[in-house]
Amino acid sequence: MASEQSTTKKFGKGERVVPHPSAKASKFYPPEDIAQPKQNRKVQRPYKPRKSLKPGAVLILLAGRFRGKRVVLLKVLDQGVLLVTGPFKINGVPLRRVNSKYVIATSTTIDLSGVDQKVVDKVGSKEYFARDKKDKKTGEDAFFKQGEKPEKKQIDSSRVEDQKAVDKALIANIKKVPFLVSYLGSNFSLRKGDRPHEMVF
Repeated sequence: MASEQSTTKKFGKGERVVPHPSAKASKFYPPEDIAQPKQNRKVQRPYKPRKSLKPGAVLILLAGRFRGKRVVLLKVLDQGVLLVTGPFKINGVPLRRVNSKYVIATSTTIDLSGVDQKVVDKVGSKEYFARDKKDKKTGEDAFFKQGEKPEKKQIDSSRVEDQKAVDKALIANIKKVPFLVSYLGSNFSLRKGDRPHEMVF
């Protein structure tokens, strides 16, 4: 330990303390920086739906394949996801999930009495919309089938039955209100001169 102590050297009239080589800074450094954990300042808060997003409300979709369509809200799911339907027979929108950020809630509401709540809960589960795992084909068959058109996806018969079960009671309630069928069947769009900020939905 005594040999690792710093030494004092005299240079002319002054003195300088020379540290031991083991105490000096290394001339070499690692090629990769030492990873330091990042501080996560975000706090995950529970989702609170807007007051206008209540089951039975008519929504206007702003994004996706069915943008501009008017749909009926069936259930508010977790993390800002909404379960909606067209109904399919009126405007071609099936049972699907949409992000609450990309919808406009209107003042029009539809009575959901008669709709089977068990079917709605079943459709609203995460497993219902889970994607099927595809088997990756390898070898000569996969190589020669690269140029062929992909097979058309077959819709599961259980999903068709769920769609019919929900839409049957919903369409019966919609037909009781005059002009509501044509309202849901029409698309929302903006024309020249329209002012969205002044519109009342």
